[in-house]
Amino acid sequence: MKTSRKILFGIGILVIVFGGFTAWIATRTPASPFAGVTPARPDQAMMDRGAYVARTADCVACHGMAGEPAFSGGLEMPTPMGSIYASNITPDKQTGIGNFSLADFDRAIRHGVAPDGHRLYPAMPYPSYAKLSDGDVQALYAFFMNAVPAANKAPPQSDIPWPLNMRWPLALWNLVFTDPGSYRNDPGHDATWNRGAYLVEGPGHCGACHTPRGLLMNEKALGSGSSKFLAGGVLDGWFAPSLRGDHNIGLGRWSEADLFRFLKTGRNRHAVVYGSMTDAFNNSLQYMRDSDLAAIAHYLKSLPGNPGNDGAPWKYDSSANAALKIGNRSAHPGAQTYMAKCSFCHGADGRGQGEWIPPLAGSAASLTKDGKSSAINVTLNGSPRVVAQGVPDGYRMPPFRNQLSDKEVADLLDFVRSSWGNRGGAVSSGDVADMRKRTTPASSQVILLQMR
Repeated sequence: MKTSRKILFGIGILVIVFGGFTAWIATRTPASPFAGVTPARPDQAMMDRGAYVARTADCVACHGMAGEPAFSGGLEMPTPMGSIYASNITPDKQTGIGNFSLADFDRAIRHGVAPDGHRLYPAMPYPSYAKLSDGDVQALYAFFMNAVPAANKAPPQSDIPWPLNMRWPLALWNLVFTDPGSYRNDPGHDATWNRGAYLVEGPGHCGACHTPRGLLMNEKALGSGSSKFLAGGVLDGWFAPSLRGDHNIGLGRWSEADLFRFLKTGRNRHAVVYGSMTDAFNNSLQYMRDSDLAAIAHYLKSLPGNPGNDGAPWKYDSSANAALKIGNRSAHPGAQTYMAKCSFCHGADGRGQGEWIPPLAGSAASLTKDGKSSAINVTLNGSPRVVAQGVPDGYRMPPFRNQLSDKEVADLLDFVRSSWGNRGGAVSSGDVADMRKRTTPASSQVILLQMR
């Protein structure tokens, strides 16, 4: 009995200590170098710099919606716990950030802490924005406060239920899973590499999609020092491939020039942007300076692959083409559907049409089990239009959700993911049904979100 009481007493002490510690952590507000600083009215050069930083950070992708004032928020972001909505970041004093000081803005951007002390959900990529330089934060603040029109528009409140909506645990999450401090140049690399690293790891927040996540939705790495950084991941129904030198699921077959062209135009001989990457290209990448895109390409091509995860290098195998002949299709489920729905664009040999229609043979989504999420999603829902230099793409991937049953989609993707040397694995009717239930068709409209 005495032993049991001692155990209960010990547990009680641990609960008190842990509770006190977490409460202390939750009330700690990260320091800002701008505390007490009242910025002078910025000149046009400062606001232009801020506008460019906003482009590199793709702020409009989450905080903008078609037909709504720029940066007025409201975009729904589903999570396993419920939906959260992007905030209004216009300088409106009632519903936006008009009352934020520079230090308030800095703490929200780089530390995920609102002026009243509550923690922001890490759907806001502050683990990456933490690497922003002081100068870029100042310029971003100048742009939002002086060049963005105020919009009096309150986004919906999050519908995450209690107690899951308690935010103090995020203080602990931040303590464990973020790495505060602006980006510091690596003296072992040149200026181009360091500029690319800054853009990718900081404002570009590429790791938010392309780095695998842990059980607590944390990115498993935040910088190039780990082989897990940019090693590929699945988020919101899309497979974001590796951005490392992986031959199959990454950039191993791409040259630095291939990568620059993809970033600049949204396409190259290996792939065309689709799904959620289309928004990143349409509203961010294509507006970036050539020197910055070249720096990103240079940095990414320096990241080695992970042979243990990637497997033997893919090689084209033409043997599957026999199954596409008229007399053989009935013996291969999905082959007839491929010829009827896919071959005109992607080719009867799966090799695509140059830079205009991407190949399915050897695509990253067809060489990994994780890639089935993208394969199902884009087949059911199509993809938004790629808009390069104001010109909409005439070759948009259409949705097939109203033309093909779950079994037909599964058979089609089984064929694609096991042909031409692809080895992505099977897709079941249940996989398709689940994706159909939780997704909607991509818009066929040309949508460019305006920043001003």
